[in-house]
Amino acid sequence: MLKMLTFFQGLPGQQPVSGAPDFPRSAQKLPSTSEAESEASMSEASSEDLVPSLEAEVATDRDEEEAGKKKKKSKGLATMISVFTKGRKKKGQPSLSETEGESESSPRPPAQLPTVEELKADLERGRCRRPRAGRASEEELVRRQSKVEALYALLRDQVLGQLRRPLEAEPERLRQALAVLAEQERQDHAGGGGGPPGARAGDHAAPGWLQLWRDGVAQAAAERLSRRPAADAEGRTEAERTFLHMGRTMKEDLEAVVERLKPLFPADIRVVAAYDESYHAEFASQLSALTQFELCQRDTYMLLLWVQNLYPNDILNSPKLAPELQGVRLGTLLPPTQIRLLEATFLSNEVASVRELTARALELESNRWTNDEAPQRLDGHCHSELAIDIIQHTPPCSIITLDLGAQIKPLLLEELARFLRSYQRAFDGFLERCRQLRNYRANVIANINNCLLSGKGAGTSLEQQWQTPPDLRSSLLRPLNELKSHGFDTLLQSLFGDLKPLFKRFTQTRWAAPQQTLEEIVSAVAERMPEFSELQDCFREELLEAVHLHLVKEYIARLCKRRLVLKTAEQQQQLAGHVQANAQLIQQFCTQSGSPATWLHDALPTLAEIIRLQDPSAIKIEVATYATLYPDFSKGHLSAILAIKGNLSSSDAKSIRSILDINTGAHEPSKALFSLIKVG
Repeated sequence: MLKMLTFFQGLPGQQPVSGAPDFPRSAQKLPSTSEAESEASMSEASSEDLVPSLEAEVATDRDEEEAGKKKKKSKGLATMISVFTKGRKKKGQPSLSETEGESESSPRPPAQLPTVEELKADLERGRCRRPRAGRASEEELVRRQSKVEALYALLRDQVLGQLRRPLEAEPERLRQALAVLAEQERQDHAGGGGGPPGARAGDHAAPGWLQLWRDGVAQAAAERLSRRPAADAEGRTEAERTFLHMGRTMKEDLEAVVERLKPLFPADIRVVAAYDESYHAEFASQLSALTQFELCQRDTYMLLLWVQNLYPNDILNSPKLAPELQGVRLGTLLPPTQIRLLEATFLSNEVASVRELTARALELESNRWTNDEAPQRLDGHCHSELAIDIIQHTPPCSIITLDLGAQIKPLLLEELARFLRSYQRAFDGFLERCRQLRNYRANVIANINNCLLSGKGAGTSLEQQWQTPPDLRSSLLRPLNELKSHGFDTLLQSLFGDLKPLFKRFTQTRWAAPQQTLEEIVSAVAERMPEFSELQDCFREELLEAVHLHLVKEYIARLCKRRLVLKTAEQQQQLAGHVQANAQLIQQFCTQSGSPATWLHDALPTLAEIIRLQDPSAIKIEVATYATLYPDFSKGHLSAILAIKGNLSSSDAKSIRSILDINTGAHEPSKALFSLIKVG
C-alpha cells in the first residue's frame, strides 16, 4: 500500500472521482464531478468518526489472529499516510511532533472534515493499534471501519482525480497515480474485491479502481460525443453536423491518447483500447438512437457513408490509430440487419429521386424549346444544362462501398435508359412541331451538343461515369445517337435540298462541264458552313463528315444513272480524268473544312480507274480491291459503272461481275456508302 500514497506529496487538494481525460484540442473541457459532491461523499462521517480516540479502540472477541491482521493494516495505513503527506507542511503550520500533545486538548469541530495531516497524526500516535487490554463494542468497531473506508475513499478519489485530467497532470504525478492504481489492482485480485484495508471477507466487493477508471472513460466519451454541435454556414443538416462532430472529436481524442497517454500508462492497462472501446460504444449508441427516427434521403446517405466508409477508413484506419488498434475487436457501428435495411431504403430513395429529378429537368428544358427561348452560349457554342443535370443526378454510389455501388448501378442505368428514351421522344416532337420558331436551329444545335453525354469529346461523360461494357453502352446510348442523327438531318436538310438541282446538272448536260458544276456545289456548301459553327467541335466534324459523304454519294449516284454510254477508249479516259479531278476537289475542300472521313478518299478515284482501264483482267483487279474497301459495293452498282463502257462485251462484263462472287474476307462495313445509293 506504500505506493498508493507516495504520489500524494504536494497535491493541492482532493479531486473528484472519475477516469476520463480532458483534451485541450476541443473547445470545451470534459465535465467533472463538483467539489461539493466530493465533499458530500465524505461528510457522512464527522471529524470524530474519522479520527476517534484511539485509546478507546479495542478488539472484539475475535481470535488473536484476526486482531493481529488489523494491527498490521493500521501500521500499513500509517506508512501510506507518511508518504501521502511528505513535504506538505505549510508555512506557519506546527510540526507533527508539536501537535501530538495538542490533539487531545484541541478537538476539531464535528462539522470540519479531518485533514490528511490529522489522519496521519492519529495513526502515528497509535490510535489505530489494538490496545493490550479491554474490549471494544461492536459499534466502536463499525465506527473505526467507517473511518478506514473514508480514508480509503479519499485515496481513491485522489488517485482517480489525477487520472480524471491526465493530459493536464504532470507526467511524474501521473506515473505515481498509475503505480498506485496498479498496486490496488494487484491487491484487488489478491483479495477478491476492491474494498479498503480491514474489510471483512464476507463484505460485498466494491468495483475495482481500474474498473472505476474505465467507467470514467466511458462517461467522458458519452459527454464528449453527445454535445450538440454548433450550426455552421455550409447548410449541413443537424444529422450531418452530428456525424462530423462525433467523428472529428473521436479521432482527435484518440490521437491525443496515443501520442500523450500511451507512453505513460502501463501496457497491461491497454489505455488506447479502453478509450477506443468506450468511444466506439458511444458512437454506436448515438447512431442506433438516430435510426429510430425517420431519416430523409440525405441523412440516410450520410449515415451509411459514415458507418460503411468514413468511420472504418478515415478514423479507425487512419495512420496514427491503425497500428494501435490492431487486435481490438470493435465490430460495426450498427448491426448488419440494420445496415441492410438502411441500404434498401437508400437504394429505393435514390432511384425515386433520380427519376423525379431527370423528369423535372427534361420538362423544364423542353418548355424552353417550345417557348422559343434562345439557348445559352458558352465558349461560342450553344449550351444546355440538361447534360450536366443528368450526370449530376445519376452518380454511382461506390463512394459508400463498392458493394452498394454494384447494387445501385443497374438500377440507375435502367432509370437513365428510361430518361434517354423520353428525351429522344421529346426532341423528335420538337423537330416536327416547331420548325417556324426563330430559335429553332439554335435549340437543335444545343440538343446535339447535349450528346456529349455519350462520351465523344466530353470531359465527364456517362461512359466515364458508369464504365459500362461496350454492348450495354451501345444499347444505352442508342437514343442519343438517334437524337444526334435526327438533329444533323434537320440542320442539313435545306443545304442538301439546295444541292439537289446542281447534282442533276451532271446528267442533264451529259457530263459536258463537270468541273464547273462541282465548283458551284462546293461554293454552295462553303457559304453554309458558318451555320454550324456553334456546334461542339467534335459534332461539327461529324456533321462535316456527313456533308463529305453526301457529296461523294450523290456524285456516284449520277454516274450510276446509265444515261451516259461512251464507246471509245478516248471518251472513257476523258471522263475518268474529270472524275479524278472532281474527286480531288471534293477531298481537298472537305478535309480543309474539317471532315475526318479519310475512308471516302478512294471511292471516286478507283471508279475513275475502272472507267479508264480497257483490259478486263486489269478491271477485275481494281474491282476486287474496291470490294475490300467498300464491301457494300454490289453487282448492281458495278453493272451501272460498266454500262458507261460501251465497248465492253457482255461476256467480259459478266466475267468482271463474277469477281464479286468471291469472298474477299472483308467484314461488314462500319459505315455505309453504296447501300445508300439506289441503282435502276
